[in-house]
Amino acid sequence: MAFLFNKFQDAVRILAKSPTFARYRRKLQFEDDINLLFMYTSYNRLGKNADEADAEEIIDMASKASFTDQQMQVQENVHFQIKNFCTVMDEILLPGSAVPVTRPIKRAELSLRLKDSIGYSLDVKPSQIPHNEASQGLYLNGEANVGAVIAIYPGVIYSPSYYRYIPGYPGVDARNRYLITRYDGIVIDAQPWGYGGETREMWDSSTMQDPRPDTDETMLGKALENSQVGCSGEILERRNPLALAHFANHPTEETVPNVMVCPYDFPLTEKDLRTYIPNISFGNAEEQKVRRLGSSWFRRGSRNSRLDDSDSDVPVLKTLVLVATKALCDEEVLLQRPLWYYSVDEDED
Repeated sequence: MAFLFNKFQDAVRILAKSPTFARYRRKLQFEDDINLLFMYTSYNRLGKNADEADAEEIIDMASKASFTDQQMQVQENVHFQIKNFCTVMDEILLPGSAVPVTRPIKRAELSLRLKDSIGYSLDVKPSQIPHNEASQGLYLNGEANVGAVIAIYPGVIYSPSYYRYIPGYPGVDARNRYLITRYDGIVIDAQPWGYGGETREMWDSSTMQDPRPDTDETMLGKALENSQVGCSGEILERRNPLALAHFANHPTEETVPNVMVCPYDFPLTEKDLRTYIPNISFGNAEEQKVRRLGSSWFRRGSRNSRLDDSDSDVPVLKTLVLVATKALCDEEVLLQRPLWYYSVDEDED
């Protein structure tokens, strides 16, 4: 498997030397990332019995599929994993009755039970990266296969029209290292989420538990003010063991990253899963819509199936997840900043 993916990455390096790539670097790098995510997540979806022939076929399909089809398949593959995660969380937290009351389980115990069910959970502890800003790091506790969704990026989602409401604007990147930007310009601020909490509660970003030692009090005050004005609350599971992606550090030049950023558009029609998606939107803008996830473009036993052309538009919550680019085992999660990344400051110049 590693050999086959290295062959693809060799081809990417050749592309990076071309004049076309130099001119459209950001766009082509994003398309390359989607291509990789298509392969990683499709391979993961086949399960532990996937073999080298499966990997070769996935790579061949990735070279033939349109960029749009690849994006849709990545969304479906990630959503498949998210649904499984939510099912496990319900089994742990909800009693076997019609009463919708969660069990009083502490966050640490919930994390251990999740590991027992899916093979891994996450810890936050001092990072091994020798950098002044790498105080706390994100660690995978257990084992995860390549293509697994490792973590979800929590917090408040800002569309470009609401950038000015981000606490600390316009110099937000310099004052808040828990901001991340999607390729489409959506910004997620994880600082209000912190480490999460110990309950399932109505969250509107105005309640911070376990705040960072390096949290700027002025910024926090503005965050509370803005959230009261522009954020409507949602019942969210604050004990979510995977809502810690914002603690992943960037590796040194000598270290290879082991996860990559993946855009994930959560369909808001999946109301039973909503509590496990640790995000809320700022402002009252119309909800973004995408084509509903259709039949799998790649499915064992039906390799020639295609996406359903009858799919309709559904409202989505635009967030991010971290996807493993290799098999992981009891190690620090290291995220390489994508070449297509840009700061809010740069966009507003």
